Amino acid sequence: MPTDSSPPAQPAHQLRWSGLTHRGRVRPNNEDSFLALTFDGHELRFLGKVGEASQKNTDFVFAVSDGMGGANSGEFASRIAVDRITALMPRCFRMSAMGLASGFSDVLQELFADIHKVMLDHGRSYEECAGMGATLSLCWFTPDWMYFGHIGDSRIYYLPKDGGLTQLTHDHSHVGWLRRQGKINEREARNHPMRNALNQALGAGHQFIDTQVGAVGYQTGDRFLICSDGLIDGLWDRALQELIREPTPEQAAIVPARRLVEAALEGSGRDNITALVIETIPNET
Repeated sequence: MPTDSSPPAQPAHQLRWSGLTHRGRVRPNNEDSFLALTFDGHELRFLGKVGEASQKNTDFVFAVSDGMGGANSGEFASRIAVDRITALMPRCFRMSAMGLASGFSDVLQELFADIHKVMLDHGRSYEECAGMGATLSLCWFTPDWMYFGHIGDSRIYYLPKDGGLTQLTHDHSHVGWLRRQGKINEREARNHPMRNALNQALGAGHQFIDTQVGAVGYQTGDRFLICSDGLIDGLWDRALQELIREPTPEQAAIVPARRLVEAALEGSGRDNITALVIETIPNET
């Protein structure tokens, strides 16, 4: 994580984003949720599914959550996850404006712990919410750094202007651990019978959570992808990179999130699918 001695702030970027969620071809309902918002020390504003805005005097948060549970509790769980994010944001902006970069990890840990507690409380209080849980992958953009928090098997990818696609987050599963250790490859991980068994999630009866937090310094031309596991079920990592960076002329006419979701539907569609793509572009001002 960066410290208070981080380099001086650079001119603010513009952010361009697109988000889309789809229930897929098999599931009767959509248990995925995504969030896009901007905030300063005074107010918080929800953003549309597609847009572009300057980072001058404001921070941005983008997040994807994949719910789990019986009946409709999976939908409720992912909605809780993204809704609770709004509570701490104005306070966090004041901290970032003061240059207290070293505190971002604590804030994100606190945020995830709060959501986890709310889900456990609902699970204990309401029979229909028993076992309810969710993944959560969150990106918080300040002018110089993207801070992230993550738990579960949704993912955050980083695609720098020059360089290959990198998965920033860890899949919190035994299969994810096997992949990180080099014991299985991408094809074996995607076909593993235990690929959907999580050992970390918000709620879902887990007594303790170990939120992954981190930070990436970025520059103009860099891109980020936040997605649920349904997108990965239909697309290889190489396809993700090609669709974001090198779309065909026909694909380029479609916003990035939609082109990813449509390609994943063609490739699989067995699960809910969500994609949220954030691009850093030069500031017009």
